[in-house]
Amino acid sequence: MIFSRSIAKTSLKAFFFLFSVCFSVAVKAQDGKALFSANCASCHAVHKKLTGPALAGVEDRWANKENLYSWIRNSAAFLKTGDAYANNLYKEYNSIAMNAFPNLKNEEIDAILTYIKSVPAPGAAGATAGAPAAKPVEADNTLLYGILTLILAVVALILLQVNSNLKRLSDEKDGRPFLVPIPFYKNKSYIAMVTVILFIVGGYLTTKGAMGLGRSKDYQPEQPIYYSHAVHAGTNQINCQYCHSGVAQGKQATIPSVNVCMNCHMAINEYKGEKIFNEAGEEVDGTAEIKKLYKYAGFEEGKPWDPSKAQPIEWVRIHNLPDHVYFNHSQHVKAGQVACQTCHGDIQKMGEVKQFTDLSMGWCVNCHRETKVQFKDNGFYSIYEKYHADLKSGKMDSTKGVTVEHIGGTECQKCHY
Repeated sequence: MIFSRSIAKTSLKAFFFLFSVCFSVAVKAQDGKALFSANCASCHAVHKKLTGPALAGVEDRWANKENLYSWIRNSAAFLKTGDAYANNLYKEYNSIAMNAFPNLKNEEIDAILTYIKSVPAPGAAGATAGAPAAKPVEADNTLLYGILTLILAVVALILLQVNSNLKRLSDEKDGRPFLVPIPFYKNKSYIAMVTVILFIVGGYLTTKGAMGLGRSKDYQPEQPIYYSHAVHAGTNQINCQYCHSGVAQGKQATIPSVNVCMNCHMAINEYKGEKIFNEAGEEVDGTAEIKKLYKYAGFEEGKPWDPSKAQPIEWVRIHNLPDHVYFNHSQHVKAGQVACQTCHGDIQKMGEVKQFTDLSMGWCVNCHRETKVQFKDNGFYSIYEKYHADLKSGKMDSTKGVTVEHIGGTECQKCHY
């Protein structure tokens, strides 16, 4: 009996050990993806050469991991050690130094390397990878409900008429006088009922229409160039702030200039990725769209590019708040640490971008009521000493935390002044 208990305990411990190892590896890869997107994706891909080399198998190309750590943190300083591989790599990429990341810890770099190993090579997902994903079709049953309502109304009128005729026959059989029924269109009860129904329905539709004025949920205009966020932010994992640099600096996210696009497309002149399709299901020629960019940039392949010849791309604006509403991107993205997807949806999966939500006042207020403020290690909120003290003393539940509402996020003057 004792022996069997010992075996059971040993097996249970082994199970929990394996589970914790697998879970930690999964979490590490997940964290590595976020770190890769934030620090590496603007210049590197896993299996594709961009501004920098492809990172698949990067550990095998270095003599030891310590050299790789040093190179990532400060490539310019590491070049002075005379490492042959580092210097050859530097020369291969036109003697352009890699960005320094002195704040990355060894554990964070290991997480990035773990994520790189977890990314399958192109084509490994199967022969159907290039086929367009079938979009779920959302059935609109409005017409069906309307027809059913009309049929039920006709049936109700017929039953009322049948009931009236049966009552007349019954009265005639019993010898009771029968009163000729008033036509329904002259019956005051029917007229009053129909009037009330029309008033309620009309009021509902009018109110709903008035509330929707100026809102553009699901607005998806056609742009002068088919720019796929699914390819750039999704497949290539380019950080949003590489193109929209204003999100962390000011009110507007800013639309990237042609120069920003040409940082990559000076070298990338054709599209070799998976097939892409527009909302109508038509295949998009990615290379032809890059040629449109070249036309705006005034760039001729094989010749030096003169940025002064570039013309701005006339992008169609999608998200637009009323003039009486103040919204600051840096307040949300930098101070509040709100993810882009919160307001813009799964932008990394969108081809042609559409407005994800209605951006109504109610939607914003609900978000302010529910969203917890990132108080810890955030100097922007150091002035709220009371809440810091309440959290530290346990007076305020740390699991619920401080919401935007606590710091005035639902006050009128916060967005209207």
